[in-house]
Order: sequence, then C-alpha cells, then structure tokens
Amino acid sequence: MAWQDRHYNQDNFNSGGGGGFGGRLSSASVVTWLLGINAIIFLLDGVLTSGARTSAVSPSYWGNFNLEQGLYGLQLWRWVTYQFLHHGFMHVLFNMIGLYFFGPMLEKWWGSRRFLAFYLLCGVSGAAVMTLLSFVPGLIFVGPTTSLVGASGSLFGILAGAAVLFPHQRVMLIFPPIPMTMRTMALLFMGLSFLSVMAGTPNAGGEAAHLGGALLGFILVKNPRWLNWADRLSPSAIQDGVNKGRFERKRKQAVTDQAEVDRILDKVRDKGLASLTRKEKKTLNDATERQKRAG
Repeated sequence: MAWQDRHYNQDNFNSGGGGGFGGRLSSASVVTWLLGINAIIFLLDGVLTSGARTSAVSPSYWGNFNLEQGLYGLQLWRWVTYQFLHHGFMHVLFNMIGLYFFGPMLEKWWGSRRFLAFYLLCGVSGAAVMTLLSFVPGLIFVGPTTSLVGASGSLFGILAGAAVLFPHQRVMLIFPPIPMTMRTMALLFMGLSFLSVMAGTPNAGGEAAHLGGALLGFILVKNPRWLNWADRLSPSAIQDGVNKGRFERKRKQAVTDQAEVDRILDKVRDKGLASLTRKEKKTLNDATERQKRAG
C-alpha cells in the first residue's frame, strides 16, 4: 500500500475531492461517504458476527459474493454489497487508506456521480473476472460458497485510472517507505496480483478480483464518455423524468378522452340523445364539467 506525497500534489488534495452528490449531500465528497459507509458496515458486521459464527442478519451473511448465491442464485445485489465488507481490521484499514489518498484524484477528474459509478463498476468487474477465471481449468480454485469481500477491486480500478491520468505523480510506499511514480506503483501491485493468480495462491480468487477492477478502471478512464449517463442520475434529473412521464400520460389520456367525446357527439347527431347509454351520458357530463373548470 502507499500514500500520496502531498509535497508533489497539493492541489489535488486541498481541493476537497470534487464535491458530493448534490443537494443535502453536497458538503461531503463521495470519497468521504464511502469511507464512512465502509467503516460503519465494518463495525456493524463485527457486532453482529460472534467469533466464527455469522448471524443471519449480519452484512457478511447476506452481502458477500459467492458463486452459489451471486451467480447461480441470481442474488444480484451481492455484486455490489460485497465491496463494502471486509475480513478484518487490516483489510479494511489498508483499503480505506488507499481510497483516502487516491480516491480524491479520480473523483476530481470524473466528477462525483461518475466517480461513484466508476468505483462501483470496478468492484463489479472484480467479481466478474474472478468468476470467469474460476472456470479456467487449473488456474484458480473458487468453490461455490467461497466468499469474496472487500473494496480492493474498486481500489485497483482507482489505481489503474490514476496511473493512466497521473503516471509521473510521486507516491511513497508505506512498507517499505520507497518513493516511486504512480505508474510504477500500479504496475507493481498489478504484477503481484497477476503472479498470485498464475501461481494459484490461496487468495488467487481475490487477486483475480484486483485485476478485474484494474482492467475496467483502465478501460473507463480511456473511454470516459461511457459514464456520461451517471450525470443524469441526479435527484432533480430523475424527478424531471418522472414529471415528463406523467405529463405524457395525461396528454395521451386527454387525446383518448376527446376522441370518445367526439364519437358520442357524432352518435347524438345521427341517432339523437335517447340513443346514448348511461356510460356515454356520464362521459359527456364529465367532459362538460372539465370544460367548466378549465374556464
């Protein structure tokens, strides 16, 4: 793991990370919210999990990703929820350190909504690549109930994106404290994950998820327009869409109602008022009342 050397990049970290979601959440960045959510879920999971036994209501019980439930069982939420779960304190600590130092760089570049989509999609890609590689004979072993948890796929997406956008940015490893460029650090971690997968280490499935997050992170930063849709997911934009849909439904209903009134008036002209059914008379009365209210 590494931290950002602020001496080389003051602007990126003093900027506040690119703002928040909008509205009431605008005072905090997406990175801040992700840090808080991960910390709260980790503490909650610890309270609800007793020793090796996991309660049925604990996040790690219903939120982890595994092939049996997430793939075969079509419990699709697990592709996202697993990203907010961690095996232990050091697991969540190092992931959150990486998110804290490198997340703001990507959030500032993407904008808050697209960064959130980027973060979550990189995590989904991590689970997807692990799943695909588990079907390659002799490569990695992932049992049907093997649990995948952690934000590492998302974090590796961030590292890959940062390596593309800021390749010469100076960073420093925590252990050991060696300075290097962002690109070198990203390649180092990805290389270690690749070797772990090829060697079939006990955590080869998790390392495959790292590579999956990094792969999608690289692709999305190279094709930023692919996430333009995320900017349209603001509460105001969603409400505008709902209002537009309501207006369109009302307009179509008005056209249908007017066509029925015209038909009834034609019937009155041809056959007289006595030919109308009770329902047709009610339709005419309702149309008359609407005209009076409209003024």
